[in-house]
Amino acid sequence: MSNSQEAQKPQVSKVEKIKESSRGLRGTLSEELENGAPNFEADSLQLLKFHGIYQQDDRDARSRSGEGMEKAYSMMIRGRIPGGRMNADQYLKFDELADLYGNGGLRLTTRQSIQYHGVLKSSMKELIKGIHDSMLSTICACGDVVRNVTQAPNPLGDPELALLDEPANLISDHFAARSNAYVEIWLDGERVDPQTEAEDPIYGTNYLPRKFKVAITRAGDNSIDLFTNDLALAATFEKGSISGYHYYVGGGLGKNHRNAKTYPRLASYLGWAPADQMIKVCESVVAVQKEYGDRKDRKHARLKYLLEDRGLAWFRNEVESRLGSSLDQQSEPSWQFVDYLGWHTAANGSLSFGLHILSGRIIDGKNQPLKSAIREAVEKYSPSVQITPDQDLVFMGLPAEAKEGFEAIFQSKGLSISPKGSVYSRALACPALPTCGLALAEAERFLPDLLADIQGSLDKHGLTDRPPVVRMTGCPNGCARPYSAELAFVGRSAGIYAVYVGGNPEGTRLVQEISDTVAVDRLPSLVDEMFILWKKDGKEGETFGDFSHRLGLQPFQALLAD
Repeated sequence: MSNSQEAQKPQVSKVEKIKESSRGLRGTLSEELENGAPNFEADSLQLLKFHGIYQQDDRDARSRSGEGMEKAYSMMIRGRIPGGRMNADQYLKFDELADLYGNGGLRLTTRQSIQYHGVLKSSMKELIKGIHDSMLSTICACGDVVRNVTQAPNPLGDPELALLDEPANLISDHFAARSNAYVEIWLDGERVDPQTEAEDPIYGTNYLPRKFKVAITRAGDNSIDLFTNDLALAATFEKGSISGYHYYVGGGLGKNHRNAKTYPRLASYLGWAPADQMIKVCESVVAVQKEYGDRKDRKHARLKYLLEDRGLAWFRNEVESRLGSSLDQQSEPSWQFVDYLGWHTAANGSLSFGLHILSGRIIDGKNQPLKSAIREAVEKYSPSVQITPDQDLVFMGLPAEAKEGFEAIFQSKGLSISPKGSVYSRALACPALPTCGLALAEAERFLPDLLADIQGSLDKHGLTDRPPVVRMTGCPNGCARPYSAELAFVGRSAGIYAVYVGGNPEGTRLVQEISDTVAVDRLPSLVDEMFILWKKDGKEGETFGDFSHRLGLQPFQALLAD
């Protein structure tokens, strides 16, 4: 290639070059699996993500050697579980694999998946084979692809919500990477020459510029935090069938502290199309992002930035040109969060139970044998389960007479199973320290103490009936969706947090930043002082998010100036 031709090639990030030269996501993963080292090399870390894997370093478990601190490498492996739906046997298999190959625990994610932590490199293949045996996988659970498709929880066995199972599965299957690398590397499948393997019809050789999140729900049901997704579908119904979908595009929450070029964004309304065009609309949206998304700057590569840079009208025109028809511009639905916690009776008379699991962490902790209790309940009653976008677990199809026995399993182990109506019930936190390499501060490990303080303030000021949606992350990437909460805390450095207020319980409004230099020891008293203002000046029944949005930032910032 001549120098002039080389100069004309578009500039791309290093990750783009790794994807292009990966031979269909193979790289040197097979060779590195056999080399005896506890870790993978730098370029391979990008390819591992496409297989549902992140390499991590447990900062608490590092050991000192003559050359300094030795990193404690392990893998986080995440399942691809469309809509978070599992049968009893699948859940029990995931539970068993955690004991065999992970750190003994499961972690439910905000993408309705399950991830394992503490998996050693030498155990990866056996774990992934076990997931495959359960008829699920880890393919495309991470990486620059369409990730796990989220779906509205269905605790009542609602026939309309049940109709979403098929399109959720269809989207998940349709947008899974076609490379044979996954089968070759992890399942010891027959090897295919990358030179003769057909190019992926959706992703090509360079895949998407960044991760791409898709969600599906019923119009009006925002139990999935619809507006935080790159692409969201809201089904409409007619005579018991899905008539079509409202489409929303360009949501995303990642940002960097004090970098105005990065920001959270709620999805914009694209339009409505009949149900038979569903895959074609999704393909068209993905294709526009693939063609025009920023491949030079990964911090500017999500679909939300393309929407902001080019405009919604331009984006709609690009989608419609690929679709070959126009999207209807209909009135948008009115959105509400639909609570699924606690007991519900389905139309067929069976019971479901929504179990809150703080931060999605299912472990047998000291005097808190949650993992064992859930396993016993699933073994005894064989329910289907659905992981929720709020990191909870819904047990469905329980016999009508099972309520007392089901509760007894948890009570006998000293476990409380009813936080409904408290600040705990919708609280989220990311794992953060010690395993996440991006974490700047604590989140999951600190959240319980902070929630206890917040609940105490609510009770003290007579605000118990209006607990705000609280979320906490260890960095600004927003994995626990802090920017669509009512009250959020985002780690900026060790012991220092950015504090946000002003979202709403429905998830249709972003928070605003009060300050990004609040010391961790100041958080409880700051919250208490904010609640004093809420109690004093709030309207009857007004939520904290609506109150703080109406009041504006200055009164809250004044609390920190004292």
